[in-house]
Amino acid sequence: MNPRLSQLQPYPFQKLRELFSGVVPDPERAAINLSIGEPKHATPAFIQQALTDHLGGLASYPVTQGSDDLRQSIADWCAARYGVALDPATQILPVNGSREALFAFAQAVIDPSRHVKRVVSPNPFYQIYEGAALLAGAQPYFLNTLPEHGLCADYASVPADLWADTHLLYVCSPGNPTGKVMALEEWKTVFDLADQHGFAIAADECYSEIYFNEGAAPLGALTAARQLGRGFRNLVVFNSLSKRSNVPGLRSGFVAGDAALIKAFLLYRTYHGSAMNPAVQAASAAAWRDEAHVAENRRLYREKFAAVMPVLQDVLAFDAPDAAFYLWAKTPGNDDAAFARELYRQQHVTVLPGAFLAREAKGVNPGQGFIRIALVDRLEPCVEAAHRIAAFVRENF
Repeated sequence: MNPRLSQLQPYPFQKLRELFSGVVPDPERAAINLSIGEPKHATPAFIQQALTDHLGGLASYPVTQGSDDLRQSIADWCAARYGVALDPATQILPVNGSREALFAFAQAVIDPSRHVKRVVSPNPFYQIYEGAALLAGAQPYFLNTLPEHGLCADYASVPADLWADTHLLYVCSPGNPTGKVMALEEWKTVFDLADQHGFAIAADECYSEIYFNEGAAPLGALTAARQLGRGFRNLVVFNSLSKRSNVPGLRSGFVAGDAALIKAFLLYRTYHGSAMNPAVQAASAAAWRDEAHVAENRRLYREKFAAVMPVLQDVLAFDAPDAAFYLWAKTPGNDDAAFARELYRQQHVTVLPGAFLAREAKGVNPGQGFIRIALVDRLEPCVEAAHRIAAFVRENF
């Protein structure tokens, strides 16, 4: 067996199951699960129809690069969303969801011949970043994103010699779990570091289409690169239909950016056996070409945040997120695991302890004392959960 497998930590939801082991929640209360970022809004009918209309494609092997039509639909979407002109043949690659691509990308770009290999990641973070680094033979370096630093990564705190050993930098904007969106000046810092030290940037933007002002979409890495006039060297962006179009089971996304990195990643994926199902490609192209359902999706999230935040603002400390569908809330006291366990027992509401999403770095676990509340269910359960959380805090703290 690969000895690196022993370095992997349990996934946050496995930790949550262990935390709740033996706990019997109040049977009089219906379960409400706000722990996992799985969209619960209905999948648009036209996407389902496009999928079933193209089942005949299952009779053919798909090509890893994806169909011309799918890549063109993604290029058109990127032009409208980010104001960039991408070559569908060389700068776009369909993938089976951003998760598998974020993992696989590290395996493709980390140079095993170099003695010291570092992957820099935000902290808290999406655990795929850590697993990808470890299984590629690299060591993660965690950058704490703390309230006292505006939930931004402090890139200036990273030693220069560590940047020299860095092969890959993961960034996540809008952030999971904080909902923080990176500003143009932060992108300039990241780009300058990549240009100086030659590492690749993996920009995870899977929450980019969940935001609260229809006239102010979050700044993306491709737009930032265009505005700064630097091109896309060393940069690839990962996006997905899961959150945007409520199709997490479709497993469909894309990677876009630096043509040289895309070419190398395509070669890797050709051997990896990761071509997208032809029917999924057709449904994905239809989804990328429609914005009406995405605007409606955002409206539903706005409605939930507007209803939930006033209920919780007097009992939990939090800032409204810039984007995404999470509330990153400070718990009374500093034991987020105990808070989540007792909330589950007393109120049958599940939230995720923040410490499960982070690692200790510089003597601090930046998730400690926080919970992540995913407002993914329908309006009524989310509001009911908020009232139960408020009652729980008032009764126990």
